[in-house]
Amino acid sequence: MTDERRLRPATAEEVEDTLTFALRFKGRKRWDGAGPLIAGTAADHLRRVLEEAGYVVMKTPDSVAPSITRHPYPGG
Repeated sequence: MTDERRLRPATAEEVEDTLTFALRFKGRKRWDGAGPLIAGTAADHLRRVLEEAGYVVMKTPDSVAPSITRHPYPGG
């Protein structure tokens, strides 16, 4: 379960970027549902509607990228 103390409100830019990505891709594959301009416009509109309705989107901290080396983590 997520530690709620680590959650923070997502910025407007983070919400729009995530919505734009979701409108343009299915997983990591490009989807022909919406082009970049349409996806960006729709994401901006959705974010504004969510804000006006009183929604707050929460985000967890970004995780550390996994290492592909066999060297031990320098921090211990």
